[in-house]
Amino acid sequence: MISEASRPYIDASVPVLREHGLAITRLFYSNMLGAHPELTRIFNMGNQASGAQQQSLASAVFAYAANIGTPQALGPVVNRIVHKHVSVGIRAEHYPIVGKHLLEAIAATLGDAATPALLDAWAEAYNSLAKLLIAAEAELYSTAGIQPGETRPMRVLEVVRESANVLSIRFVAADGKPLPGFKPGQYVSVAVDLPDGRHQLRQYSLSDVPGADSLRISVKREDALADTPAGEISNWLHANVQVGSILQVSHPFGDFTPDTEGEGPIVLLSAGVGITPMVSSLKRIAEVHPQRQVVFAHAARDPGHHAFHTEVERLKVAMPNLSVVNFHEDPQGAEGAIEGRMDVARLPAWPLEQAEVYLCGPHKFMQAQWLALLNAGVPAGRLHREVFGPELLDHLL
Repeated sequence: MISEASRPYIDASVPVLREHGLAITRLFYSNMLGAHPELTRIFNMGNQASGAQQQSLASAVFAYAANIGTPQALGPVVNRIVHKHVSVGIRAEHYPIVGKHLLEAIAATLGDAATPALLDAWAEAYNSLAKLLIAAEAELYSTAGIQPGETRPMRVLEVVRESANVLSIRFVAADGKPLPGFKPGQYVSVAVDLPDGRHQLRQYSLSDVPGADSLRISVKREDALADTPAGEISNWLHANVQVGSILQVSHPFGDFTPDTEGEGPIVLLSAGVGITPMVSSLKRIAEVHPQRQVVFAHAARDPGHHAFHTEVERLKVAMPNLSVVNFHEDPQGAEGAIEGRMDVARLPAWPLEQAEVYLCGPHKFMQAQWLALLNAGVPAGRLHREVFGPELLDHLL
């Protein structure tokens, strides 16, 4: 991926990035978006405000440096980045802009430690990665048959409240033409023009079975917390979308695609709105292999925040080997749920060497379950995850 001459400088950067990575990426985003405000149409400004995007890039740069000699470890991460980039319309001409401001941020943050040789090594490494991403993204655009940034107008058919903070929105193409196909687990980008004139994109998993005559997304309303602002787009959608609304929606993308077509045992674990791709996957399994052994476990704050509970329960009738386990931090007297957070030890047993295990939910949930599953003896190669929001890549660090 890079020359032997540059490799020692990249290797030597690992401890430096561990210490200064966040400072570098904060400066990078500040300078780049200041010089190119048009890029705010692509970047999630909510994640910028919370600091999540800066932290994610810092961990990505560090993971790249730490694993630059082991491309097999970086492969799945690169594939995930490619899908995300295509979903928001990243173009080849964006890469020189990013590279310029990233190298300038490294130089400014490290000062005298950023020698010409080190900066040359990082320029080589960045350009190598950029070429890889540009080629992969061009192929994905071509396969999807779209241009970068292309969206289609979709007309809303139905709006359903799934829980206290999750709203499902079902839509069809406004021009009546066929809908794109997708795999369970994939997402679409929804473009919104806010009242102040800003244009923003957000990604939402498709939450119904593929092959239907409509598409459904399910949106969690993100309320403000002590350290994070309210979700602008999720709140806008909850407040404004109604039957007949027109939304601009991208082609489906995403590399988190549970194996719904196989016949072996499968485990689907989720928390919060992470249940959305799992419901799509479960409904597809019910169509093609209803006899399949499935463990479906979900963690929610309480019964009022448990989306799709009834939809999942209905599937048990047609799926005799489906085991459903629910965890509620506050059960509020409701029957059938285990009190507390998800505990791997309280899940039904499954053949560890045969089952694929899929996880989706907030970062802390993902981190806790990943470690618990490894400690329980689940092979790392059997674990797959999707994190809503910027990924911290802790499994690579």
